[in-house]
Amino acid sequence: MDRESSAVNISINLPNSLTILRILLIPVFVGLLLYAHYDAALITLLIAALTDILDGMIARITDQQTRLGEYLDPLADKLLLMSAIVTLSVLGFIPIWAVIIVVSRDAILLTGTVVANLTDTAIDISPTAMGKGTTFAQICYVMTVMLYMTENIPVFLVDPLLWIMVILTVGSGVHYLLRGIQWVNGSNAKTETKGPPP
Repeated sequence: MDRESSAVNISINLPNSLTILRILLIPVFVGLLLYAHYDAALITLLIAALTDILDGMIARITDQQTRLGEYLDPLADKLLLMSAIVTLSVLGFIPIWAVIIVVSRDAILLTGTVVANLTDTAIDISPTAMGKGTTFAQICYVMTVMLYMTENIPVFLVDPLLWIMVILTVGSGVHYLLRGIQWVNGSNAKTETKGPPP
């Protein structure tokens, strides 16, 4: 029974296949950027974004949500975003200080989550509205930079989105840290209230 349940949770269904396709598109996207095929890179990025929309939609409609998908989908999104931001920075289209802020925020949150798991500390890792807004702002900024690179929009539209992305990134990072601290303090207070076992 347990083995069958586990197999269902890690099955490679259509939504998971689309997520895996998104991960496989990352080196293609990065390669096209590095070889200055910006139009093809933009199309690849749009295809990857489409798989992100479709996998969640199909999973909900067909009730094919799995534990593998719960971990794989946000991982694929984060890998795609980080790959895009770092590569565009290497090419000189995104300022390095903005990349440092984005990467540092994710590294700090990831470290906190790992430490909490290692110490069996209960924390809430569900995404907040600000966290989702940050991801959306990062996606919009990357898309805008790509459109500027392909000469589809003027440069003055890029900087406002950069500052919106940075502000949301810092704000959501602080918000997640404060929420984590509150959860840790709340768990410790409950433990102290209960006192040692008789």
